[in-house]
Amino acid sequence: MSAVDAVDAVDEDYDVVVIGGGPGGSATAGLLALKGRRVLVIEREKFPRYHIGESLITGALPALEILGLRERLDAMGFTRKYGGTLLWGKDQGTWGFRFTQSSLYEYAYQVRRADFDALLLTRARELGVHVVEEAAVRAPVLDGERVVGVTYAEKGSKQTRTAGCKMLVDASGQNHVLGQHFSMVRWHEDLRNIAVWTYFQGCNLYGGTKAGDIVAENRPSGWFWFIPLSDRTVSVGYVTPIEEYKASGKRLEDIFHEQLALTQEVKALTRGARRVSGFRTIRDWSYTCERFHGPGWALVGDAAAFVDPLLSTGVTLALRGAVALADAIGRALTEPDSEQETLGWYERNYRTFLDSVLDFVRFFYDRTRHKEEYWDKAQQTIDPRKLRPREMDFAAMLSGLTGINDIFYPPPAA
Repeated sequence: MSAVDAVDAVDEDYDVVVIGGGPGGSATAGLLALKGRRVLVIEREKFPRYHIGESLITGALPALEILGLRERLDAMGFTRKYGGTLLWGKDQGTWGFRFTQSSLYEYAYQVRRADFDALLLTRARELGVHVVEEAAVRAPVLDGERVVGVTYAEKGSKQTRTAGCKMLVDASGQNHVLGQHFSMVRWHEDLRNIAVWTYFQGCNLYGGTKAGDIVAENRPSGWFWFIPLSDRTVSVGYVTPIEEYKASGKRLEDIFHEQLALTQEVKALTRGARRVSGFRTIRDWSYTCERFHGPGWALVGDAAAFVDPLLSTGVTLALRGAVALADAIGRALTEPDSEQETLGWYERNYRTFLDSVLDFVRFFYDRTRHKEEYWDKAQQTIDPRKLRPREMDFAAMLSGLTGINDIFYPPPAA
C-alpha cells in the first residue's frame, strides 16, 4: 500500500479518522466523540459480522461503563461469566478462579461477537461518530513524515475519497493497515499457534454461577477452550503450535476430533452434544508492532499487538487501550506540542500491560507445573510485595488486573 502525498483536494475533514469499527476502533471513536471531537470510522465490512474472541474478562468493563453500555449488555442476555474452570498443569483435577476474588466486578460476559461489536459501533454512532461501512482504506496521506489523512473507496464505487484528519488511528485488527505500511509487525516465534474451532448444541453445563465458565483444558501439544453462549451453543476450539500441525500431516478437523476424544473435562461437557456449524481456523496469533505511534498516527487493539488467546485478553486490551488513547489524543489535539509526549506515555503503558501478559502466557504454557506455581508467578508479576494471597493475584491476572493494578494512568499534566 503506497502512501499518498498530501493533496489540496480533501473531500471531508475530521479531528480523528479511525480505521476499523471493532471494539478498539468503536470505543476510541466513541470516547473521542464524548470529548467533543469530530470523528470518522472507516469499516471494511457491514455489521453485524462474525468474529472470534467471545470470552470477555472484567478488565473490559470500565471502558464499557464510560460508554454507557453495562445495562445494555445485561439487557441483551449475554451469558454471565463469573470465572473460569481449568484442567491445567500437573494432574490435580479441575481448579479455577472467580472474579470476585480480586475484581471490582462480579462477572464479565461470554458474547456473540457479531452482537457485541455491533452494539459498540451503534453506540459510537449515537455519540456522533460518522461511520462508513463497507469501505476499503487505500493509503495514508502524508505531509512529509506526518500522516494527515487517508484515502478510501466505498464498496461498488470507483471513486476514491480523501478524509483529512489531525490524527489517524489504526484499529484495523489483524489487517494492521499501518503496521504493514510501515513494516512494523513482528511475530512472537514461540507463540506461532493455529486454532481450529466449531460450535456445539446440547452440551452439559456446570450449575449455578459456574454455568457460564470458560473451561480451558491442556493437552500435551495444545489446549481446548469451551465457551457457553447465550443462544445455547458452545464455542469449542483447539489451539496447537503450527509446527506440530504441519508435522502431523493431518487435517485440522481430524486433529480436533482426535484430541477432543482424549480430553477429560471437555469430552464430558460435550458428550451427547451435536456439532451445529462448520470448522473455522486462524493462525499466527501473537505479534507486536515495533511502534504504536508516529507523527499524526497511533495504533490500538489488535492493530498494535495481539497476545495468544489463552488469557482472553484481546477485547480487554483493545478497550483499555481505547480509553488511554482517547485521553492522549484529546490532550494532543488541545496542545499539539504535547503530541509526542502523550502518545509516548500511551505506548509505554500499553507495552507494560502487554509485556506482563506475554510473560505470564509463556509461563502458563509450561503445563508441567502445579497450580500453586501459577499462583506464585501471578504474584511475582503484579504483587511482588505479597500484599494479597497468591490465589487472589492469580484471579487478578486473569481478570485483566481490574481493581488491582490500573496499567493505564492519566496522561501527564501539561
